[in-house]
Amino acid sequence: MKSRRTLLVRTGHGSAGAASVPGLPELPADAGPDAADATADTMVHVTAEVTAAGMAAGMGAARAAGAGPERPPMPLAPPDLPPQIPAEAPTAVLPAVPALPWVPAPPVQPPAVPAPDYPEPPAGPPAVPPAAPAFRPLFTDAPGLNWAGPGDSWTRAWAVQEPAGGRPAQLSAPLAAPLPAPDHRAPDSSASAVEQPLTVRDIELIRASLAVVEPVADRATAHFYALIFLHHPEVRALFPAAMDVQRDRLFRALLAAARSADDPAGLRVHLGALGRGHRRYGTLTGHYGPVGECLVQALARYAGSRWDAETELAWRRVYRLVSSIMIEAAEEAARTSPPWWQGEVVRHERRTRDVAVITVRPDQAYPYRAGQYTSLETPWWPRVWRHFSFASAPRPDGLLTFHVKAVQAGWVSNALVHRAAPGDVLRLGPAAGTMTADHVAGADLLCLGGGTGIAPIRALVEEVAERGTPVGAVDVFYGARRAADLYELDGLDELARRLPWLTVRPVLSGTGPAEGALTGELPEVVGRFGPWAGREAFVSGPPAMVRRGVGVLLRSGVAAERIRHDLVGDLAAG
Repeated sequence: MKSRRTLLVRTGHGSAGAASVPGLPELPADAGPDAADATADTMVHVTAEVTAAGMAAGMGAARAAGAGPERPPMPLAPPDLPPQIPAEAPTAVLPAVPALPWVPAPPVQPPAVPAPDYPEPPAGPPAVPPAAPAFRPLFTDAPGLNWAGPGDSWTRAWAVQEPAGGRPAQLSAPLAAPLPAPDHRAPDSSASAVEQPLTVRDIELIRASLAVVEPVADRATAHFYALIFLHHPEVRALFPAAMDVQRDRLFRALLAAARSADDPAGLRVHLGALGRGHRRYGTLTGHYGPVGECLVQALARYAGSRWDAETELAWRRVYRLVSSIMIEAAEEAARTSPPWWQGEVVRHERRTRDVAVITVRPDQAYPYRAGQYTSLETPWWPRVWRHFSFASAPRPDGLLTFHVKAVQAGWVSNALVHRAAPGDVLRLGPAAGTMTADHVAGADLLCLGGGTGIAPIRALVEEVAERGTPVGAVDVFYGARRAADLYELDGLDELARRLPWLTVRPVLSGTGPAEGALTGELPEVVGRFGPWAGREAFVSGPPAMVRRGVGVLLRSGVAAERIRHDLVGDLAAG
């Protein structure tokens, strides 16, 4: 009997070769057709033996259980083999079957992606900045792809369902008829009353109703989205499949905007950024109408006794102001930039177990300033965007660098750290943020970077170096819990050796060796080196560290208007 080390494998057309099945003995390198035939013969015998034994046991169990009359046994040979020849049949000579040539098994691991060819950075800063080379787009049809909405090629590529009608025309009117406007003020209040500017009384009514709604904001938010998706299912595709993060964002942003209605300048800055950023979701002008109607209905349900016709009119007025600012900002941005950029990952470097430095090549020129951030979307989680800071100043080759830490339950961060590889394509929103340096003032700089918050700090240092020697000094405090988490310290030390005006101080807050590093929480350590009056300060890192750092800087003499940070929850949300 043949050895039973051979696994049960189907032979015949379409079956796997013996050399490619795990568990089978490897054929020697010089084996030829004879060795392959012998192995195939062993497989046929073992197949027949094991199949017969298994079928006999199964049929015996079926007869014992009364499964019905005994059926004739199934043929042992697979259907694609020639039929067995009975013993009494006359002997015939069958044509010889040509032996298949032996083919070695394919490699288990895919071939490695060759590392991109990057020019080595010069040993020192060049005397004259090199001229920026002509940018060659990665995707030649990128301008046709850079728009959002059902029917766009990029949505199809990401397997998002779309209607059969193709690309829709730009909507300019609300998708739903407005609710009946209150008529207690004037006979023509159906439209003209809503278009009138906000009054002090309107702001009082809005804040009074907000005080009632905010304690039950979770239920109001759920009702708000239920109304949107029930009455306007066409906008559901604009939101991610899982609404755990997105659910609260829009509703709370609208409430925050209404709360700040008495600050027109600040409202325009905040809502303008929202309007430009919402373009990456595929938001069109016509979507603002349904959102406003659902907002009013959700507020009416949860405002209780604070809701009446006068309060409803006040909310309609403030929403008209909010939507007009966002629409105006979006339309202005559409004249000069796409709603998103596509970027190919060209380098992926793991610095620690959960931190990766990712270099991306955008499909066309991407404008930004050192210290700003952008939003990234991966192909594995469509419509889920997270904010990440740029880790370098704008470069002549147009490449963008990000430091990404995989946080617990972070959809985008875990995908970027553990799954992304060279060749993957991401989407990038427009650059945002106000943590930029005023090089005209020429003030000394004080920078606090915690964890991956060191990314925009390094970008600021590079930008200062590219502009020449600053008027004063630049002090960088780089904090982490363990020495192994100071993954960017070597690069900063190299810059400090070349730039006499740069001082880098590592800070460790956890236990363990701290050779050459200060110990303690980063904000408190910075406070011990104060006072810092007259400095322009930049704070980047986890939200708790940023808040404590701002407090320490204020007590150390830094003016509030000279403290720059972008405390965006998404920067640490994953």
